[in-house]
Amino acid sequence: MKRNVMLTFASLFALAILFTGCAKLPEVEIANAKAAVEAAKVAEADRYVPAEYQALSDSLNAAMTEIENQKSKFAMFRSYKNVTAKLNNVVVLAEPVKEYALIRKEEVKEEAQQMLAEATTLVSEVNTLIARAPRGKEGKEALEAIKNDLALVEATLAEVSTLIESGDYMTALDKVNAATEKGNSLKMELEEVIAKTRR
Repeated sequence: MKRNVMLTFASLFALAILFTGCAKLPEVEIANAKAAVEAAKVAEADRYVPAEYQALSDSLNAAMTEIENQKSKFAMFRSYKNVTAKLNNVVVLAEPVKEYALIRKEEVKEEAQQMLAEATTLVSEVNTLIARAPRGKEGKEALEAIKNDLALVEATLAEVSTLIESGDYMTALDKVNAATEKGNSLKMELEEVIAKTRR
């Protein structure tokens, strides 16, 4: 009887060791998944492909939550098999997200450069219209205001050029869009004034 009890305890102890051995924390996979998500962030996926980066980040967070859930269980009942697969999947998904971010970044760069060139041409057109605008008493004040606004547009375009050179293409695109909008507004205003004086 005593021998049977001892054998039973020995068997349970062996099983506990077996289960504990199978439920080893997937430290390498955790490190790999975190590094893959970080590499995507370094490629600025969070800025250039935010939806894809968020999905990737959410996948990692879900895996880490599952790990914490497993850790809270009794050692014999822990299993990291599913979460290990999820972590490996994060690594697989991270690469195309990183590549897509780099492609999108290059597209935004080209778009910002093209818009900068167009906005520079627009500034020249507005300057030409300023030279043709009427110079009456009221017109003089309006022209000064337009010139001041145009100077701000030119300053923004200089900033855009610096941003492009430093690799901050998303901010450059936002600023050049705002400058172009203001430039078009000034152009329309001048064209309307000139058209009125011709009537």
